[in-house]
Amino acid sequence: MRIAVTGSIATDHLMTFPGRFGDQLIAEQLDRVSLSFLVDDLQIRRGGCAANIAFGMGCLGLTPVLVGAVGADFADYRSWLERHGVDCASVHVSELHHTARFLCTTDDDHNQIASFYTGAMAEAREIELGPVAERLGGLDLVLISPNDPAAMLRHTDEARRRGIPFAADPSQQLARMPGEEIRQLVEGAAYLFSNDYELGLIEQKTGWSGEEILDRVGVRVTTLGPKGARIDRKGEPSLHISPAPELGKADPTGVGDAFRAGFLAGLSWGLPLERCAQIGNLTATHVLERVGCQEYELGQRVFLERFAGAYGSAAADEVGAHARCHYA
Repeated sequence: MRIAVTGSIATDHLMTFPGRFGDQLIAEQLDRVSLSFLVDDLQIRRGGCAANIAFGMGCLGLTPVLVGAVGADFADYRSWLERHGVDCASVHVSELHHTARFLCTTDDDHNQIASFYTGAMAEAREIELGPVAERLGGLDLVLISPNDPAAMLRHTDEARRRGIPFAADPSQQLARMPGEEIRQLVEGAAYLFSNDYELGLIEQKTGWSGEEILDRVGVRVTTLGPKGARIDRKGEPSLHISPAPELGKADPTGVGDAFRAGFLAGLSWGLPLERCAQIGNLTATHVLERVGCQEYELGQRVFLERFAGAYGSAAADEVGAHARCHYA
Protein backbone atom coordinates (compact mmCIF):
# COMPACT_ATOMS: atom_id res chain seq x y z
CA MET A 1 0.00 0.00 0.00
CA ARG A 2 1.05 3.58 -0.70
CA ILE A 3 0.34 5.30 2.61
CA ALA A 4 0.78 9.03 3.23
CA VAL A 5 1.14 10.00 6.88
CA THR A 6 0.15 13.64 7.42
CA GLY A 7 0.58 15.46 10.71
CA SER A 8 3.01 17.09 13.08
CA ILE A 9 6.79 16.86 12.91
CA ALA A 10 8.41 18.16 16.06
CA THR A 11 11.20 18.07 18.59
CA ASP A 12 10.13 16.67 21.98
CA HIS A 13 11.30 18.11 25.29
CA LEU A 14 10.43 15.40 27.81
CA MET A 15 10.60 16.05 31.55
CA THR A 16 9.94 13.91 34.64
CA PHE A 17 8.25 15.15 37.84
CA PRO A 18 8.98 12.98 40.93
CA GLY A 19 5.47 13.09 42.37
CA ARG A 20 1.80 13.10 41.43
CA PHE A 21 0.10 16.00 39.66
CA GLY A 22 -3.12 15.20 41.49
CA ASP A 23 -1.47 15.86 44.87
CA GLN A 24 -0.72 19.43 43.82
CA LEU A 25 -4.30 20.34 42.90
CA ILE A 26 -6.66 22.00 45.37
CA ALA A 27 -10.22 20.98 44.59
CA GLU A 28 -11.73 24.30 45.78
CA GLN A 29 -9.35 26.38 43.64
CA LEU A 30 -9.34 24.66 40.25
CA ASP A 31 -10.69 27.85 38.67
CA ARG A 32 -7.33 29.61 39.29
CA VAL A 33 -4.53 27.07 39.08
CA SER A 34 -0.96 28.38 39.41
CA LEU A 35 1.62 25.62 39.57
CA SER A 36 5.30 25.15 38.86
CA PHE A 37 6.89 21.69 38.79
CA LEU A 38 10.59 21.19 39.55
CA VAL A 39 11.57 18.34 37.26
CA ASP A 40 14.38 15.83 37.69
CA ASP A 41 15.20 15.10 34.08
CA LEU A 42 15.09 16.63 30.60
CA GLN A 43 15.37 14.56 27.43
CA ILE A 44 15.34 16.23 23.98
CA ARG A 45 14.13 13.77 21.36
CA ARG A 46 12.77 13.57 17.84
CA GLY A 47 8.98 13.50 17.73
CA GLY A 48 5.75 14.77 16.21
CA CYS A 49 2.82 12.43 15.59
CA ALA A 50 3.31 11.95 11.85
CA ALA A 51 7.07 11.54 12.12
CA ASN A 52 6.69 9.00 14.96
CA ILE A 53 4.17 6.97 13.00
CA ALA A 54 6.22 7.06 9.80
CA PHE A 55 9.37 6.10 11.73
CA GLY A 56 7.64 3.05 13.23
CA MET A 57 6.36 1.96 9.84
CA GLY A 58 9.83 2.34 8.40
CA CYS A 59 11.32 0.20 11.17
CA LEU A 60 8.83 -2.53 10.28
CA GLY A 61 10.08 -2.51 6.70
CA LEU A 62 7.62 -0.19 4.94
CA THR A 63 8.28 3.05 3.06
CA PRO A 64 5.68 5.51 4.37
CA VAL A 65 5.37 8.98 2.86
CA LEU A 66 5.70 11.73 5.45
CA VAL A 67 3.62 14.85 4.75
CA GLY A 68 4.05 17.86 7.03
CA ALA A 69 5.80 21.20 7.52
CA VAL A 70 9.18 21.83 9.18
CA GLY A 71 11.81 24.54 9.57
CA ALA A 72 15.27 24.83 8.06
CA ASP A 73 16.54 23.05 11.21
CA PHE A 74 15.07 19.77 9.91
CA ALA A 75 18.17 18.58 8.00
CA ASP A 76 19.52 16.16 10.64
CA TYR A 77 16.03 14.89 11.44
CA ARG A 78 15.37 14.31 7.73
CA SER A 79 18.53 12.24 7.43
CA TRP A 80 17.53 10.15 10.46
CA LEU A 81 14.07 9.40 9.04
CA GLU A 82 15.33 8.61 5.56
CA ARG A 83 17.87 6.18 7.01
CA HIS A 84 14.92 4.35 8.54
CA GLY A 85 12.89 4.02 5.38
CA VAL A 86 10.73 7.16 5.47
CA ASP A 87 10.03 9.05 2.24
CA CYS A 88 10.51 12.75 3.13
CA ALA A 89 10.22 14.17 -0.39
CA SER A 90 6.78 15.65 0.36
CA VAL A 91 7.82 17.50 3.55
CA HIS A 92 7.37 21.28 3.24
CA VAL A 93 10.27 23.40 4.58
CA SER A 94 9.34 26.82 5.96
CA GLU A 95 11.50 29.83 5.21
CA LEU A 96 10.26 31.65 8.33
CA HIS A 97 9.75 29.31 11.27
CA HIS A 98 11.51 26.60 13.25
CA THR A 99 10.25 23.04 13.45
CA ALA A 100 7.50 22.63 16.05
CA ARG A 101 8.28 21.93 19.72
CA PHE A 102 6.45 19.56 22.10
CA LEU A 103 7.06 20.12 25.83
CA CYS A 104 5.76 17.40 28.15
CA THR A 105 6.07 16.66 31.88
CA THR A 106 5.24 13.17 33.17
CA ASP A 107 4.53 12.34 36.83
CA ASP A 108 5.11 9.10 38.77
CA ASP A 109 1.71 7.76 37.70
CA HIS A 110 2.53 8.42 34.03
CA ASN A 111 0.02 11.27 33.88
CA GLN A 112 1.16 14.04 31.54
CA ILE A 113 0.87 17.81 31.18
CA ALA A 114 2.00 19.06 27.79
CA SER A 115 2.22 22.15 25.59
CA PHE A 116 2.85 22.38 21.87
CA TYR A 117 4.47 25.25 19.96
CA THR A 118 3.24 25.21 16.38
CA GLY A 119 6.15 26.89 14.59
CA ALA A 120 6.44 25.77 10.98
CA MET A 121 3.54 23.36 11.43
CA ALA A 122 1.14 26.23 10.70
CA GLU A 123 2.29 26.11 7.08
CA ALA A 124 1.05 22.53 6.69
CA ARG A 125 -2.26 24.03 5.57
CA GLU A 126 -0.47 25.02 2.34
CA ILE A 127 0.30 21.40 1.40
CA GLU A 128 -1.81 19.70 -1.28
CA LEU A 129 -2.17 15.95 -1.49
CA GLY A 130 -2.59 15.99 -5.26
CA PRO A 131 1.13 16.40 -6.07
CA VAL A 132 1.97 13.72 -3.48
CA ALA A 133 -0.40 11.26 -5.14
CA GLU A 134 0.90 12.20 -8.60
CA ARG A 135 4.52 11.63 -7.56
CA LEU A 136 3.70 8.17 -6.22
CA GLY A 137 1.30 7.10 -8.94
CA GLY A 138 -1.62 7.25 -6.52
CA LEU A 139 -2.34 6.83 -2.81
CA ASP A 140 -4.10 3.90 -1.16
CA LEU A 141 -4.60 5.56 2.24
CA VAL A 142 -3.99 8.93 3.87
CA LEU A 143 -3.67 9.14 7.64
CA ILE A 144 -4.82 12.51 9.02
CA SER A 145 -2.99 12.71 12.35
CA PRO A 146 -2.74 15.73 14.71
CA ASN A 147 -1.49 18.76 12.81
CA ASP A 148 -2.38 22.38 12.19
CA PRO A 149 -6.22 22.20 12.40
CA ALA A 150 -6.69 23.94 9.05
CA ALA A 151 -4.30 21.43 7.48
CA MET A 152 -6.24 18.50 8.95
CA LEU A 153 -9.49 19.85 7.51
CA ARG A 154 -7.89 20.56 4.12
CA HIS A 155 -6.32 17.11 3.84
CA THR A 156 -9.60 15.43 4.85
CA ASP A 157 -11.63 17.42 2.33
CA GLU A 158 -9.11 16.80 -0.44
CA ALA A 159 -8.99 13.07 0.28
CA ARG A 160 -12.78 12.91 0.03
CA ARG A 161 -12.81 14.93 -3.18
CA ARG A 162 -10.12 12.80 -4.82
CA GLY A 163 -11.67 9.53 -3.62
CA ILE A 164 -8.64 8.57 -1.52
CA PRO A 165 -9.50 6.46 1.56
CA PHE A 166 -8.46 8.23 4.74
CA ALA A 167 -7.95 7.43 8.40
CA ALA A 168 -8.99 10.03 10.98
CA ASP A 169 -6.72 10.46 14.00
CA PRO A 170 -7.68 13.80 15.61
CA SER A 171 -6.45 12.81 19.12
CA GLN A 172 -4.33 15.70 20.43
CA GLN A 173 -6.35 18.34 18.59
CA LEU A 174 -9.71 17.28 20.03
CA ALA A 175 -9.40 19.73 22.92
CA ARG A 176 -8.90 22.65 20.53
CA MET A 177 -11.33 21.86 17.71
CA PRO A 178 -15.11 22.50 17.92
CA GLY A 179 -17.65 19.76 17.31
CA GLU A 180 -18.43 20.89 13.78
CA GLU A 181 -14.81 20.50 12.71
CA ILE A 182 -14.45 17.13 14.45
CA ARG A 183 -17.52 15.88 12.61
CA GLN A 184 -15.89 17.02 9.36
CA LEU A 185 -12.74 15.03 10.19
CA VAL A 186 -14.60 11.85 11.15
CA GLU A 187 -17.37 11.66 8.54
CA GLY A 188 -16.57 9.03 5.93
CA ALA A 189 -13.26 7.88 7.42
CA ALA A 190 -12.20 4.35 6.53
CA TYR A 191 -10.61 4.16 10.00
CA LEU A 192 -11.02 6.24 13.16
CA PHE A 193 -8.18 6.07 15.70
CA SER A 194 -8.47 7.29 19.30
CA ASN A 195 -7.93 6.18 22.86
CA ASP A 196 -10.90 5.52 25.13
CA TYR A 197 -10.84 9.01 26.68
CA GLU A 198 -10.62 10.67 23.28
CA LEU A 199 -13.53 8.58 22.03
CA GLY A 200 -15.65 9.99 24.84
CA LEU A 201 -14.56 13.48 23.85
CA ILE A 202 -15.46 12.82 20.21
CA GLU A 203 -18.92 11.68 21.26
CA GLN A 204 -19.37 14.68 23.55
CA LYS A 205 -18.23 17.29 21.03
CA THR A 206 -19.94 15.86 17.96
CA GLY A 207 -23.14 14.95 19.74
CA TRP A 208 -22.96 11.50 18.10
CA SER A 209 -23.43 8.29 20.05
CA GLY A 210 -21.03 5.40 19.63
CA GLU A 211 -23.44 3.74 17.22
CA GLU A 212 -23.86 6.94 15.23
CA ILE A 213 -20.09 7.16 14.85
CA LEU A 214 -20.05 3.60 13.50
CA ASP A 215 -22.65 4.70 10.95
CA ARG A 216 -20.06 7.18 9.63
CA VAL A 217 -16.76 5.27 9.70
CA GLY A 218 -15.62 1.92 8.38
CA VAL A 219 -13.57 0.72 11.37
CA ARG A 220 -13.23 2.33 14.80
CA VAL A 221 -9.95 1.49 16.55
CA THR A 222 -9.75 2.40 20.23
CA THR A 223 -6.61 1.96 22.31
CA LEU A 224 -7.20 1.10 25.97
CA GLY A 225 -3.79 1.67 27.55
CA PRO A 226 -2.75 -1.37 29.66
CA LYS A 227 -5.95 -3.16 28.59
CA GLY A 228 -4.93 -3.39 24.92
CA ALA A 229 -7.23 -2.23 22.13
CA ARG A 230 -10.75 -2.63 20.77
CA ILE A 231 -11.98 -2.76 17.17
CA ASP A 232 -15.58 -1.95 16.29
CA ARG A 233 -17.47 -2.20 13.01
CA LYS A 234 -21.12 -1.56 12.26
CA GLY A 235 -23.25 -4.65 12.82
CA GLU A 236 -20.37 -6.81 14.06
CA PRO A 237 -19.26 -7.79 17.59
CA SER A 238 -16.38 -5.86 19.12
CA LEU A 239 -12.93 -7.37 18.96
CA HIS A 240 -10.81 -6.97 22.09
CA ILE A 241 -7.08 -7.34 21.53
CA SER A 242 -5.02 -8.05 24.62
CA PRO A 243 -1.87 -5.99 25.25
CA ALA A 244 1.64 -7.22 24.58
CA PRO A 245 3.56 -7.67 27.87
CA GLU A 246 6.17 -4.99 28.47
CA LEU A 247 9.64 -5.47 29.93
CA GLY A 248 9.32 -2.24 31.92
CA LYS A 249 7.84 1.24 31.79
CA ALA A 250 10.03 4.24 30.99
CA ASP A 251 7.81 6.89 29.35
CA PRO A 252 4.38 6.69 27.65
CA THR A 253 5.01 9.52 25.17
CA GLY A 254 4.50 8.29 21.60
CA VAL A 255 2.90 4.97 22.54
CA GLY A 256 -0.26 5.78 20.58
CA ASP A 257 1.77 6.77 17.53
CA ALA A 258 3.65 3.47 17.61
CA PHE A 259 0.36 1.57 17.82
CA ARG A 260 -0.82 3.33 14.68
CA ALA A 261 2.47 2.50 12.94
CA GLY A 262 2.05 -1.19 13.69
CA PHE A 263 -1.63 -1.21 12.78
CA LEU A 264 -0.99 0.50 9.43
CA ALA A 265 1.84 -1.92 8.71
CA GLY A 266 -0.57 -4.81 9.18
CA LEU A 267 -3.07 -3.15 6.86
CA SER A 268 -0.38 -2.65 4.25
CA TRP A 269 0.41 -6.39 4.41
CA GLY A 270 -3.26 -7.30 4.02
CA LEU A 271 -3.52 -8.93 7.47
CA PRO A 272 -6.76 -9.28 9.47
CA LEU A 273 -7.71 -6.38 11.75
CA GLU A 274 -7.01 -8.40 14.88
CA ARG A 275 -3.47 -9.08 13.70
CA CYS A 276 -3.02 -5.40 12.80
CA ALA A 277 -3.90 -4.39 16.34
CA GLN A 278 -1.56 -7.02 17.79
CA ILE A 279 1.32 -5.59 15.75
CA GLY A 280 0.29 -2.16 16.98
CA ASN A 281 0.27 -3.30 20.60
CA LEU A 282 3.75 -4.80 20.44
CA THR A 283 5.22 -1.82 18.60
CA ALA A 284 3.65 0.47 21.24
CA THR A 285 5.20 -1.63 24.00
CA HIS A 286 8.66 -0.99 22.55
CA VAL A 287 8.09 2.77 22.90
CA LEU A 288 6.83 2.43 26.47
CA GLU A 289 10.10 0.74 27.39
CA ARG A 290 12.24 3.70 26.25
CA VAL A 291 12.41 7.44 26.86
CA GLY A 292 11.67 9.10 23.54
CA CYS A 293 9.35 8.24 20.67
CA GLN A 294 11.99 6.99 18.23
CA GLU A 295 14.58 5.39 20.51
CA TYR A 296 13.34 1.81 20.37
CA GLU A 297 14.84 -1.06 18.40
CA LEU A 298 12.93 -3.57 16.27
CA GLY A 299 15.09 -6.58 15.60
CA GLN A 300 13.41 -9.19 13.39
CA ARG A 301 14.14 -12.21 15.57
CA VAL A 302 13.38 -10.58 18.92
CA PHE A 303 10.24 -8.86 17.62
CA LEU A 304 8.81 -12.15 16.32
CA GLU A 305 9.80 -14.01 19.49
CA ARG A 306 7.97 -11.46 21.60
CA PHE A 307 5.03 -11.56 19.21
CA ALA A 308 4.84 -15.35 19.55
CA GLY A 309 4.99 -15.05 23.32
CA ALA A 310 2.12 -12.59 23.34
CA TYR A 311 -0.14 -13.94 20.60
CA GLY A 312 1.06 -17.42 19.63
CA SER A 313 3.49 -18.93 17.16
CA ALA A 314 0.95 -19.17 14.32
CA ALA A 315 0.27 -15.43 14.57
CA ALA A 316 4.02 -14.72 14.65
CA ASP A 317 4.54 -16.83 11.53
CA GLU A 318 1.83 -14.85 9.74
CA VAL A 319 3.48 -11.56 10.66
CA GLY A 320 6.96 -12.87 9.95
CA ALA A 321 6.00 -13.58 6.36
CA HIS A 322 5.72 -9.81 5.82
CA ALA A 323 7.66 -7.88 8.49
CA ARG A 324 11.21 -6.83 7.72
CA CYS A 325 12.16 -5.30 11.06
CA HIS A 326 15.50 -3.60 11.49
CA TYR A 327 17.21 -1.89 14.37
CA ALA A 328 16.45 1.77 14.96
